[in-house]
Amino acid sequence: MPSLKDLKNRIQSVKNTRKITKAMQMVAAAKLRRAQDAAEQARPYAERFNAVLAGLASSVEGSDSAPKLLAGTGKEYVHLLVVMTAERGLCGGFNSSIVKLAKAHAADLLAKGKTVKIITVGKKGREQLRRDYGDHLIDHVDLSEVKRIGYQNAADIAKDLLARFDAGDFDVATIFFNTFESVIAQVPTAQQIIPAKFDDAEEEAGTATLYDYEPDEEAILADLLPRGVATQIFAALLENAASEQGARMSAMDNATRNAGEMIDKLTIQYNRSRQAVITNELIEIISGAEAL
Repeated sequence: MPSLKDLKNRIQSVKNTRKITKAMQMVAAAKLRRAQDAAEQARPYAERFNAVLAGLASSVEGSDSAPKLLAGTGKEYVHLLVVMTAERGLCGGFNSSIVKLAKAHAADLLAKGKTVKIITVGKKGREQLRRDYGDHLIDHVDLSEVKRIGYQNAADIAKDLLARFDAGDFDVATIFFNTFESVIAQVPTAQQIIPAKFDDAEEEAGTATLYDYEPDEEAILADLLPRGVATQIFAALLENAASEQGARMSAMDNATRNAGEMIDKLTIQYNRSRQAVITNELIEIISGAEAL
């Protein structure tokens, strides 16, 4: 049984931990508002940009002059997975959920005889993937010094991916990130960005005929598709940033409440132990007095 001093030290230690988790929760809450606003403001632009590209793509689909970023290489042998996670931990299952989805995707591709290459964005994802897929890691993007995600960060990643695609290093590129829904809900998402894939292409095909493009669609797509890759990466980074702060806020809130419950239990245990010591001392005093 621990002594009164040990219990007192443990209670103080848990109280100090609670102060830290409470402070981290408040910091995450402050950062979440700004990150959430950035992610939500980027969605309409990304969705409309995607809709315009979908309409253009539907008009040149199957054409021999279609840009390579749209038509692809004609094969799907080499897959590049871009796994976006956080640079820091203490955010619940945020990082592990993304890595779990990426691992499942990689395992499925390898089972089909495909070649898998992985680029990580964020230290935590790289640490987890290195255990099982270390041989497939080809590069890492370090954003630990970036205080606020900007479009240039996404543009640099997109530039590297496009250079690798032009060099024939891969056939298909997919990004993995968490889509922000709420503080307690972040959805692991896999999105193919090279070659361009549009879910709403059929719906937008009807509206594409309302526009006359100058120059032609192929020339416009050749210019817009690289920007589309950067836009999708930027939107994913913003979604990830908001999801990370939401997950950290939720995790630190749970940790703070758990610390409070532990303090209550330890306090009860401390009071009972102290009462037992006092009772034993009284019994000894009474016994000594009776002996006299």
